[in-house]
Amino acid sequence: MSDKKSKNVFIKGAISSEFIGNSIAKHQTKTSIGAHNIFLGQVRADLVNNKTVSAIEYTAYEDMANAKFHEIREAAFEKFELTCMHIYHSLGTVNVGEICLFVFVSSPHRKTVFDALEFIVEEIKANVPVFGKEIFEDNSHQWKVNN
Repeated sequence: MSDKKSKNVFIKGAISSEFIGNSIAKHQTKTSIGAHNIFLGQVRADLVNNKTVSAIEYTAYEDMANAKFHEIREAAFEKFELTCMHIYHSLGTVNVGEICLFVFVSSPHRKTVFDALEFIVEEIKANVPVFGKEIFEDNSHQWKVNN
């Protein structure tokens, strides 16, 4: 259930596969869980104005962003029958192909985790003040437009 306290969701740099794997493994002892669902946001090598993205540098108003993440977490626990929820977002530079957002939800039932995960990710994209500066292969940069 929800722990009702705000936590820091930010991780410096990319979110490693080891971190993700360890997070999943920790839930094997929670036998009331019947389903998990995971969203992994990965940096794409987008082509923008004939330039290819090589990385994104993430910044945030951390206190405000953590408060928004907490609001989303609480809303999801109220709306869905969740057992666990974990959200992690990168700060700093994340290269193309690396993970920048990790959302992990658990519930007794599979339909719940699908619905909850979509709700959470859409709320994050719409409401959390995290900003990405696209860094191109020629080292030029511009602020990313969310889509």
